[in-house]
Amino acid sequence: MLRIGLFLLTNLAVILVASITLNLLGVGSYLDRSGGLNLNSLLIFCAVFGFSGSIISLFLSKFMAKMGTRTQIIEQPRTPEERWLLETVRDLSTKAGIKMPDVGIFPAQESNAFATGWNRNAALVAVSAGLLQRFDKEEVRAVLAHEIGHVANGDMVTLALIQGVVNTFVMFFARIIGHTVDRAIFKSENGHGIGFYITTFVAEMVLAVLASIIVMKFSRYREFRADHAGAQLAGRGAMINALRRLQMEVEAKVPSSMPDSIYAFGISGGFKQNLSRLFSSHPPLEERIKALQNS
Repeated sequence: MLRIGLFLLTNLAVILVASITLNLLGVGSYLDRSGGLNLNSLLIFCAVFGFSGSIISLFLSKFMAKMGTRTQIIEQPRTPEERWLLETVRDLSTKAGIKMPDVGIFPAQESNAFATGWNRNAALVAVSAGLLQRFDKEEVRAVLAHEIGHVANGDMVTLALIQGVVNTFVMFFARIIGHTVDRAIFKSENGHGIGFYITTFVAEMVLAVLASIIVMKFSRYREFRADHAGAQLAGRGAMINALRRLQMEVEAKVPSSMPDSIYAFGISGGFKQNLSRLFSSHPPLEERIKALQNS
């Protein structure tokens, strides 16, 4: 129920921000007086909606992640483990040249961790309770270093921008296809008929699937970069050991409870690796380990 509420809240915010922006830009319609497409207006319309969604999601990412995973932020450490966790993140963030992020623990039995936030100096790094229970301190430090690497590399911002570009062109080309089919087959002359809306919907679904290949390619690339950053911050051996431990859990089929909205931000892709490589947010762990061994 909570996730549905957050989803609706985000979409209402997107519609509100996009509508205000389009009014300020003076873009009321992307049809010209003869009923044809005004490509400049259409591109602006699609860019506003495409980037509004990704940018609003970026700004809400910390809040959404905390609510979606039930992460508890460590304000004052209550245990030696929490104190060590804060000190370790502070040390790693100093080495990486970023401000100390918020640090939290989320109640999940699988071993995972994530980093999110709208900029590198206002981030959140969280680890699962299961990871803290089963990993030794050297491995936990390597996992934290991997997440700090994501933050220092600005991966959250870059992914949001890539998603915004992808959203824009999916909407743009889907509406061109819808308009063309509506005119050529359904013979609509004034405005758009039902053919436009049906065709646009189908085209958006197909194009979105194809465009996700681009987004997932970048997601896999950033995992290699974050592994490299983690190896620099915590030691290559420790990073390799942490990935091997994660690999053991994947092979043991430990289920994941992390929401899909932040799944790509976790250090482990889990069962997502069983899907087609093109649509996987994470490279196979054996490839990540081999990349570190060869670096």
